[in-house]
Amino acid sequence: MPAPSPRRYSYAAVLAAVAVSGLAPGAAAWLLAPLLLGGMVVLGVAHGACDQFVVPATHPALARDRGRYWAGFLAGYLGLAAAVGLLWWWQPAVAVALFFGLTAWHWGSADAPAQARHRYQWLAHSLLRGTLLFAVPLWHWPTETLAIVRGLLALGGVAALPTTVDVAPLAAGLLFAVLSGLVLLWLSYYRQQQGELARTDALETGLLLALLLLLPPVLAAGVYFVFWHSLQHVLRMNQLMDHVPARPRRSLGAELRFFLRRSAPLLLISLGGLALVFGLAWAWAASGTVLVSLALLAASIVTLPHALLVTLGMDASHWRRTGATEG
Repeated sequence: MPAPSPRRYSYAAVLAAVAVSGLAPGAAAWLLAPLLLGGMVVLGVAHGACDQFVVPATHPALARDRGRYWAGFLAGYLGLAAAVGLLWWWQPAVAVALFFGLTAWHWGSADAPAQARHRYQWLAHSLLRGTLLFAVPLWHWPTETLAIVRGLLALGGVAALPTTVDVAPLAAGLLFAVLSGLVLLWLSYYRQQQGELARTDALETGLLLALLLLLPPVLAAGVYFVFWHSLQHVLRMNQLMDHVPARPRRSLGAELRFFLRRSAPLLLISLGGLALVFGLAWAWAASGTVLVSLALLAASIVTLPHALLVTLGMDASHWRRTGATEG
């Protein structure tokens, strides 16, 4: 009997959030906000705090000289983060577009199944899943979604989008294309005798559609980022960092403790920096919208180096795949 999928934890979290929204729509924000704030620290911020272990695990030859590796890692990571910061100062509209596009790729590729037998299936899933996560809110919650974009543009000093802009035709066409692409992808799984993979992906798509349709964009994105993307990345990183062969399956609590012990140094530094930024914003009586924009801007600074490490290191075997392979 196959072992339970680690994604069951994320499924349960999404179902719980959807249930809260359905049973108490008016109080959903108040009920979910404390869990999201706690999860943002334990999972959201923390999930990138073990990036320094990716290269030693995936390309050990590059990390044989510990001092040289750390110098290169810090220079590369901080250099890319600084480049994004400069882009925000120089071309904030481009920085916003880069952030959303890179996030869509990063989230979609993180969800792509390792069992896909062809490179085109992995790439297609990455693009389709990532686009779905943004197309649904743009179609179903256009006012709220555009408000997030306007907040980021305003933070960068860019004139706001026109209030009369109509994104409905674009969003509807984009969503139709994504859903059609997913159906074709599932059919390709069936042609490869991977019906279970197709059904699992359809189930996940249904869960995410429910989340994105029932919860406003900020809440839906928060639930997905914390309890799906970040949690699954933590579990995946644990497998990468834990060199004990055939280790016994650990409970979720043990998995989180294992990860947090290794992420603690960078996590504490990150939390200290965020506390300083948000403390200053609070002193300036920033509104809730500004605080959300600040959180997204802070996330955008580290998204580029984090996503590159995951794509070029952890996911290299998937996009380099040239022929049919067993999952």
